[in-house]
Amino acid sequence: MDLEQLNEIANQMVAHGKGILAADESTGTIKKRFDTIGLTSTEDSRRDWREMLFRTQPAMNEYISGVILYDETLRQKAADGTPLAKLISDAGAVPGIKVDLGAKDLAGAPGEKITEGLDGLRDRLNEYYELGARFAKWRAVIEMGRDGDDSIPSPYCVDVNMHALARYAALCQEAGIVPIVEPEVLMDGDHTIERCYEVTEYALKKLFDELYAQGVQLEGIILKPNMIIAGKKCPEQASVEDVADLTVQCLSNCVPSAVPGIAFLSGGQSDEEATAHLNAMNAAYDLPWALTFSYGRALQAAPLKAWNGKDAEAGQKAFNHRARMNGLASIGEWTPELEQQG
Repeated sequence: MDLEQLNEIANQMVAHGKGILAADESTGTIKKRFDTIGLTSTEDSRRDWREMLFRTQPAMNEYISGVILYDETLRQKAADGTPLAKLISDAGAVPGIKVDLGAKDLAGAPGEKITEGLDGLRDRLNEYYELGARFAKWRAVIEMGRDGDDSIPSPYCVDVNMHALARYAALCQEAGIVPIVEPEVLMDGDHTIERCYEVTEYALKKLFDELYAQGVQLEGIILKPNMIIAGKKCPEQASVEDVADLTVQCLSNCVPSAVPGIAFLSGGQSDEEATAHLNAMNAAYDLPWALTFSYGRALQAAPLKAWNGKDAEAGQKAFNHRARMNGLASIGEWTPELEQQG
């Protein structure tokens, strides 16, 4: 393992004013996205959509530091024969790859999930490195109980998911690949923001215990957590300032300063909510790590609607706007008024 090289890539992934595009939707998920615009999901249509994003300027050069890809996409070539991974690296961004195989039911824990994909991962990582990937992503899913049920998540669920995340991270670093570790506490449900804080803090502390126990070098990882936010169905939604304050407090209690950066998932927030929350943190706090974005839907929803399967110019205009808004939020310089310039 070359820690200096891993650290260099990790710092590139959280470069000033930039963040990560999550374009790693599975074939099933992207079909659902295409269904919303009446487009048939085929290998070519999926390639055309992603190629359009990766060729967008100035977004890719100025605001996107890395792109998380799905296995199919990492192997695909653009219409002119250029590998899609090369389009990304030519734009100055780092190609990455989703390596988990999804969340499955956890035995002995009804209603809870465990992420699978460790079997054969070492060989897959070596292949992905040869295909151009320099970072990877693994998502652990932590559900919260409804109607005040505090038995979910169980310590068992959190323990096995954090153990798997650390095993994945150790394998990545062995292969010369920076691991994004993503312990997502879901914002579905009716939990309060205080309950989100409690569960997220517990999960993050378990995660860093496991990373330490398994010899993962923190200087060569990126953390991709949820923000501290009330459940979608909670009657009391927190202000932007409260989300920012509690998120920073939770991270400060759990995340060592050796970690180069934290790239938030959007987790079902609206485009502007995800941007406003990120901006509030960067505007109000001086933090030991870079705080940026690793958004999927919050970067892609508006471009997908504008593109509509045929209008690349409109899709790229919308992507440029969302990428710029989040790039500004990553340095605390976004304002709601700027949204009107799209």
